[in-house]
Order: sequence, then C-alpha cells, then structure tokens
Amino acid sequence: MNRLYEEYPDIYKALHEGVVLPAHPLALNEQREIDETYQRALTRYYMASNAGGVAVGVHTTQFEIRDEAFDMYERVLQLASEEIDAAQPNKPFIKIAGICGPTDQAVEEARLAVSQGYHLGLLSMGGLNEYTNDELIEHTQKVSEIIPVFGFYLQPAVGGRVLDYNFWKKFVEIPNVSAIKVAAFNRYQTFDVIRAVAESERRHEIALYTGNDDNIIADLLTTYRVQVQGERVELNFAGGLLGHWAVWTSKAVELLDRIKKIREKDSFPAEYLTTGIEVTDANAVIFDASNNFKGCIPGIHEILRRQGLLKGTWCLNPDEVLSPGQEQEIDRIYRDYPHLNDDEFVSAHLDQFLKN
Repeated sequence: MNRLYEEYPDIYKALHEGVVLPAHPLALNEQREIDETYQRALTRYYMASNAGGVAVGVHTTQFEIRDEAFDMYERVLQLASEEIDAAQPNKPFIKIAGICGPTDQAVEEARLAVSQGYHLGLLSMGGLNEYTNDELIEHTQKVSEIIPVFGFYLQPAVGGRVLDYNFWKKFVEIPNVSAIKVAAFNRYQTFDVIRAVAESERRHEIALYTGNDDNIIADLLTTYRVQVQGERVELNFAGGLLGHWAVWTSKAVELLDRIKKIREKDSFPAEYLTTGIEVTDANAVIFDASNNFKGCIPGIHEILRRQGLLKGTWCLNPDEVLSPGQEQEIDRIYRDYPHLNDDEFVSAHLDQFLKN
C-alpha cells in the first residue's frame, strides 16, 4: 500500500480530491538575506487563502538556496513547516519539499525534508541529462524509500527533457510514487504520462497535477479517456502545483472549487474558457514569457510586493530582475483583469500575516 496513505490518510485524501498548491517564493531583504518576517507572512497568506498546501524549495523558491554561498535550503523548509504546525489548520495542509540534484544530493534532501515534517518530495529531473531513463528510475526509487514522491515531468518546452511512455510506465510502478506534476506544454508528451497512469493497476493511488501555467483552466476542465483492455478509464488533473498560484491565491482557490463542482456535469459554461485565456495572458506577463521567462521570479515578486507581502523583488542572483516593460505589462493585467487579483483579501489580513 502507498506509504502516504498509510502514514497520512487525510493528506492522501486531500491530494486526490484536488487542491491549490502554490510554489512558495523566497522573501529576501536588500542584502539578499532571508527576511523571516515576510517568509512567514507568505506561508500564512497561503494558509489563509485556503490553499491545500505549499511546495517549498522549488524553482519559485530559487534553486540557488542550495548553493554553499547561501545555504538556505534547510531554513526555508523549516520556516514554512513551523508556520503550518503553529497554525494547526483545521483541514489537511500538504507540505511538499522540492528535491533535486544527483542521487546522493536528492537522498540527503529527502532525509532533511522528512526531518522537517514534509509529506512529499517534488522530485526534479532537471540537470540530470547524463542519466539514462533506467538510471532515473533507480534514482526515483532511492528517493522514494525515504519520502513519498511527487513526480515532475518538466518538458523540453520549459527546459526539461523528453521522458517517453516507456519511462512513465516504469515510473508509475514505483510503490511510493503518490502524484505526478506535468508541465503539460506538449500534449503529445502529456498523454504519455496519462496513458501510463491509466494502464497501471496503481492508477487510483497516483494523483495528477497540472504544472502547465499557460493553460491552467483548460487542463483542470479536461477529462482524459483511455481504453485499457476494453475498459474506459477516465482521469483528470485533480489540481495544480504552480508558480502562478504563488500570487492571487485566494482567487485561484475559488476558481478550482467552482471547477470541481462542474466536473460532474456533461458541460460547462463557455465563460470558463474565456477566463482561461485571461489567466494565460496574466501568466505570460508575470512569468515574462515574451523574454523567455527571464523575469519569471521577479514578476511573481512584483505582484507580492505591490500587495505588501514582500518588501522588494530581490533574487539571490542579482541579474535576475524585471525585464524592460514587464512592470508596465503588470499594470495592464491589473487594469484589464481586476477580477483575477485578490488585493482586497490581502489588504484585509496583511497586519495579521506580518505579525511577529
């Protein structure tokens, strides 16, 4: 049986029902040190927004936190975990730790995540291009012996590598794989994952999450049908684990709640597709898609700065800044899509979020 189910049945249930999982940013001061007041405030914001959990130590948290010069990985995991435990939420709140690097590093990060009370490890395959597919399976197996694995298909369109159907067919049979996030920019490659899950006897143990920031709403509305030995198997993305949901989170929660209610119907209002395109446009601006995503993290920071949840847009890499014209484009999406932001919600609770 799945280890997550055995140890955290309430977390397992929430994961499969579908939740909003923001990728947690890193709050820095002008000296590029952790600003713990604002780091804690962000975690409080996500809990108050009724998100279902957070992913910490992932791309949005900045991979440089692992560099010897900064050595922040353990501390950012600790800060988020402390806030969640102190809040004693009245419903399951999923703690996900980003895990990356060669096997020795990934195993050590998995152990550290478990020591900090994390339920799952989001396992990145980034930077492991020298590994064969079989070596990646072995890599995953070793990490999964320590912590339940949240798989991550980072597709080539956003800097990853092709992992074919045969890879995913082996991957889903690893007993301690509990979920898979698909950055589903390429639908052909996405279906390789869907088909592998559908054909596995473990399909009911693995939750699928979209990581596809450019088409979030359509992903959440789509039902995949796969014929498996004459049986029709239907799968959905239960929820999303997204950098985009690091901002305007309470609105994202409201939207996912509405989508979950209409999934059971045979049709849905066309306005959801229109909203989907509005979200895509907003994401293109925040993530700086027109400049090959160079201003992605600063774009997230700028939204949070405007809301008072960050003091500035500083990143550990001083060259990682807003792109020319990106600030003006953020002005535009605020003007054009006021219904997408949750500034009023943040304003009403900001003092509480920042309270020491």
